[in-house]
Amino acid sequence: MPYSLLDLAPVPEGFDAGDAISNTLDLARKAEGWGYHRFWMAEHHNMPGIASSATAVLIGLVAQATRTMRVGAGGIMLPNHAPLTVAEAFGTLATVFPDRIDLGLGRAPGGDGAVIRALRRDPMADSFPNDVVELLDYLGPERDGAAVRALPGEGTQVPVWILGSSLFGAQLAAHLGLPYAFASHFAPDDLEQALAIYRDRFRPSPWGEKPHAMIAINVFAADDADEAHHLRTTMQLAFARLRTGLPGKLPRPTRDLDGEIGPQMRRAVDQALRISAVGDKAQVRDQLAALIDAHNPDEVILTGQIHDHAARLRSFQIAAEVMQSLPA
Repeated sequence: MPYSLLDLAPVPEGFDAGDAISNTLDLARKAEGWGYHRFWMAEHHNMPGIASSATAVLIGLVAQATRTMRVGAGGIMLPNHAPLTVAEAFGTLATVFPDRIDLGLGRAPGGDGAVIRALRRDPMADSFPNDVVELLDYLGPERDGAAVRALPGEGTQVPVWILGSSLFGAQLAAHLGLPYAFASHFAPDDLEQALAIYRDRFRPSPWGEKPHAMIAINVFAADDADEAHHLRTTMQLAFARLRTGLPGKLPRPTRDLDGEIGPQMRRAVDQALRISAVGDKAQVRDQLAALIDAHNPDEVILTGQIHDHAARLRSFQIAAEVMQSLPA
């Protein structure tokens, strides 16, 4: 099964955005050697702990730093942009790095109300389905008579994915015949129903003859199981702070998570992050195998916010070894 990697260029406490981007490039180079199929980055704004706001720029840097691995967006928040500008940006990337660029599209703002205003968005507008179709046209076959063309972009046929954490994206992806990626790593409640809707309602299209579904899984792997659970507290703590309106840089792991966020918040965070594999290699293998068996995805995309860069590298390395050991 293809396994991919989702990275947000996290900015750990004690470091800056330059360190985060350097770490991302290092991770991408190593991930390619570990057999990861795709390396995706996500658009977020006004987040001190995330350096992937200029997503297309970082995708270009990652593609330049690697040779064969597919690189793309997981995703671009399309309501923040005109479809033409997205087509031009990703058409340019696909021109420089042919057959290596992916474009995942989401409909969330990637930030709060202040971000929506700063991006000059109309918070009441929701033209996502029409914008997706317009974007597909820009990236599709040449349109010599069209009044507006994406140049570069036209004819590149950049693969477009629909991303989602609800049933809306599943319905749209099925209707348009596009591949679909579900954000089960932080919003797993509708996972089973969304996959069922997508597969049941999929209509073959020029972009796909059959459904292709990818699910996101958090992975926190280490050579010692206790250390893996300790590393995971970074993401649990960061998620709790985000939920309480206190986002910051990626926190150091803690030995007293309940003392920092309280048992009630701990339960809510663990429920939201339950699509995870945590432990040593054998434990992560069992957990990943169980998740794949339960949901039968066509592909998985692994992620995990870990403060220490070396530990994050080791976690993704172990995860790759596990994925290679699973039966096809």
